[in-house]
Amino acid sequence: MTHPIRIAPSILAANFSKLGQEVRDVVDAGADWIHLDVMDGHFVPNITFGPDVIKSLRPHTQATFDCHLMISPADPFLEAFAKAGCDIITVHAEAGPHLHRSLQTVRSLGKKAGVSLNPATPESAIEYVLDTVDLILVMTVNPGFGGQKFIGAMGEKIRRIRAMVGDRPIEIEVDGGIAPETADIVARAGANVLVAGSAIFKGDSVEAYRRAIEAIRSPAEKARA
Repeated sequence: MTHPIRIAPSILAANFSKLGQEVRDVVDAGADWIHLDVMDGHFVPNITFGPDVIKSLRPHTQATFDCHLMISPADPFLEAFAKAGCDIITVHAEAGPHLHRSLQTVRSLGKKAGVSLNPATPESAIEYVLDTVDLILVMTVNPGFGGQKFIGAMGEKIRRIRAMVGDRPIEIEVDGGIAPETADIVARAGANVLVAGSAIFKGDSVEAYRRAIEAIRSPAEKARA
């Protein structure tokens, strides 16, 4: 199954003093999804926001809320993020001992289930859950902070995951160092959802965001073509 290219701006790079407006503006500028990076200062060396912030943002848009949980353990908080309005909830393969159970819980809450892999984690770690996921998120930097440089070796990892997925209806997402110069690399390898933070929120207007989104979408779509 071929999914369309989707651009998912990460609000981690947005202006937090006007977060609701930022979400509205980036959707008006052409964003397909809103990517929500949740960090706990334990699984990753940073702390961001929780379900209450997401709940406060939900009335600002009907766009898909793509929630990336960089927390451990994740299971005790899955229901809270589902109730906050997340549409996709992604947990890390490295974050707990019972990945299959976590993914089943997400689906039982009526949400799409995603699994994420850190750069050092081989794709074999998720082969047994492929029939339980709707999305695979490949980290193309080490998680925890925005603005990092894309790890080149992840292009081949994406390619292997694409082959492993086969004809399953699973979207492949990439997060980390995504910009116009890396968009074609990941799209050609098989990714269709591109998360970008600083590359999009570097302007301060709808028009600036629109140009930034198109600058990523265009090379990705050409690479897919």
